Amino acid sequence: MSALTLKVALGLAGQALAAGREVSAAPLTVAVLDSGGHLITLQREDGASLLRPPIAIGKAWGAIALGKGSRLLAQDAQQRPAFFAALNGLGQGSVVPAPGGVLIRDQDGKVLGAIGVSGDVSDLDEQVAVRAVEGVGLLADAGGTA
Repeated sequence: MSALTLKVALGLAGQALAAGREVSAAPLTVAVLDSGGHLITLQREDGASLLRPPIAIGKAWGAIALGKGSRLLAQDAQQRPAFFAALNGLGQGSVVPAPGGVLIRDQDGKVLGAIGVSGDVSDLDEQVAVRAVEGVGLLADAGGTA
């Protein structure tokens, strides 16, 4: 696979929402972006709060923009807060440095895009994102272990 298609992106979102229900997560929002950081699909469960869509997009967009899962971005943000404050003024979307933004890689390791999940605690958001990516037969790169 050389690029994420709408069909695959919808499958990723469906897998993430199903994984969330399996672990009794709070209502989730799932964003899937292509390798250029463009939104392919956004799914918001009933009851997900108002800011969940931009948070999910921000987790995924940050992973794409900086080339690493948002778990590593969270660690970087603790060490370099001024840098991360500046990032949020630079791009088309805000970087959300919290676990839940996962790079989507093909079997050769090429980045196809990213998935961002928001709604529960960040570690659970990340777990759901990883399960979704693996559920469609791709490689999840969360930037470390939960």
